[in-house]
Amino acid sequence: MEYEISPAELAGLLAAQEPLTLIDVRELWEFDTARLPGSTLMPMGDIPGRAHQELDPDARIIAICHHGMRSLSVTAWLRNQGFENAQSLSGGIDAWSATIDPSVPRY
Repeated sequence: MEYEISPAELAGLLAAQEPLTLIDVRELWEFDTARLPGSTLMPMGDIPGRAHQELDPDARIIAICHHGMRSLSVTAWLRNQGFENAQSLSGGIDAWSATIDPSVPRY
């Protein structure tokens, strides 16, 4: 499985109602500004303390941030911890807004 997933690929999974977990690794103010429905706020700094308690290591996990850098770091960390189905949303929520859903605010 690739480390990154494109906004179009994620939109397809969501439309098909594929089982997955969306974690938003940005800060609260960013999450409050713009977010994907169904995503759970888990700021990057909280991941080490929360991942093993709150995430299923067998689940498909999609990490989301602003432009895709923090989520890619989180994805690498999760993969190293045994979450083999973790992926990062390429381009982040900004790319999602630009290419999939313009109703999601850009900042």
